[in-house]
Amino acid sequence: MRGFTVVVVAALAALADRLRGEDPERGDVPGWVMITVMTAALVLAILIPFREAIVAAVTNALSSVTSGG
Repeated sequence: MRGFTVVVVAALAALADRLRGEDPERGDVPGWVMITVMTAALVLAILIPFREAIVAAVTNALSSVTSGG
């Protein structure tokens, strides 16, 4: 039973360290949120004015591939 207690204490200590933010691989969540929002804004900024041209280019490329020539 003593071994089980040691394992539980070690697991709780590791969890406490992780919750305190001492894990160097934890990452920067606000940074990733900002990158995601900025990427979505760029996609919309490009897609809105050029939507017809993009649809025409993709349709042309797909028809060229599927028609074999």
